[in-house]
Amino acid sequence: MSKDLPGAAGDLARKFPLIWSAYAELGAATADAGGLSARERRLVKLALAIGAGSEGAVHSHTRRGVSEGIAADDLHQVALLAIGPLGLPRAVAAGTWISDVTDED
Repeated sequence: MSKDLPGAAGDLARKFPLIWSAYAELGAATADAGGLSARERRLVKLALAIGAGSEGAVHSHTRRGVSEGIAADDLHQVALLAIGPLGLPRAVAAGTWISDVTDED
């Protein structure tokens, strides 16, 4: 898995494989801690990335969502839902980050 990661995450995984392994195990444990579906978890993670203002994480969760079969319109709706709690500028920025991935085709 670590060899497939782009950018800084891949660099960290290759340089510190034990840390990356522990991080991956934590991710698996949190995914299994409740009743959310894989689709729901992906949309929540996208929303959290938007809330954190992390362009890289929004790109990552959008790419993963697309690969998991989540419709582009559903991914964009997450950005629209951010308007109320996060404000229009943050939501618009998130929409452009999602489009960076969904418009690649």
